[in-house]
Amino acid sequence: MGVPTLMALRRRLGLAAAALLAATAFAAAQADDAGLTGALAKIARTGEVVVAARDDAAPFSFRDRAGRPVGYSIDLCEAIVEEIGRTLGRDDLRVAFKPVTAETRLAAVISGDADLECGATTATAERARVVSFSPLIFVAGTRILVRKGTPWRDFHDLAGKRIAVTAGTTNLAVMTTLNDSFRLAMTLVATPDHEQAFRLLGDGEVDGFAADDVLLAGLLARHHARDRLEVVGEMLSYEPYGIVYRHDDLPMKEAVERAFATLAASNDLAWTYARWFERRLPNGELLGIPMSPQLEAAFGLLREPANAEPKEAPGGGGG
Repeated sequence: MGVPTLMALRRRLGLAAAALLAATAFAAAQADDAGLTGALAKIARTGEVVVAARDDAAPFSFRDRAGRPVGYSIDLCEAIVEEIGRTLGRDDLRVAFKPVTAETRLAAVISGDADLECGATTATAERARVVSFSPLIFVAGTRILVRKGTPWRDFHDLAGKRIAVTAGTTNLAVMTTLNDSFRLAMTLVATPDHEQAFRLLGDGEVDGFAADDVLLAGLLARHHARDRLEVVGEMLSYEPYGIVYRHDDLPMKEAVERAFATLAASNDLAWTYARWFERRLPNGELLGIPMSPQLEAAFGLLREPANAEPKEAPGGGGG
């Protein structure tokens, strides 16, 4: 066969472009015919699901040694993407990861820049007015990380001290309330992400770091820092986590709930939990956090479709 001429190549490229346009138009027509709205209509047109992911929320959402987003929440979102594909009758959906921080994560969903936020986000009544949440995926609570060898055992002991708290988290609201209510005169140092707060504590620039207990455990494991730092005190808040999607997006809500029901029925929810909390992380560290009775009960309810309505969180808290 001879070398194709420039005209032939142009013709082939033109045919390929026309085929792509036709496929896109067909997908858009299908979306219109199915009466899809919200994120699923956009996904049907573009063939892409945009997932907002964080780098500092191990074991929920972080990057492995190859720089790929991984974690418990990422795995759950991949199951949601599969369900969206089944809903749309497509097996060719692409996933595009959008980096976010604790401060920018909700705005990404509200603006439509992201279809799902897959991290460690607490479902609160206030947030539920602007975004929607999946069924419960984890229960955490605000605690305080300090350097080993210090005398501080509880938040009262940190009166007059400098405490790092990540901006955009409900941990900041919790610590502000405690600081004001007990007149502790703490200086709360807001940081853009957990990693910077962790570094400030390690470098001695702050005396403590307040965050959700499971995220503190993840940071200790990720940085092999259990010999230098420790979590102290009781839980200062209640933090029920969920996957985030756009407010009042009924087709997405249905896809999310079908995905969770499928995961629960096949026991994949429990397997995914064990993978990230009871087995070794990619860096070899082990969190060793067994599933709480509350989360186990919530997963059990998901096996019963009539009882699978997501529960809103009763108030403030950390992530």
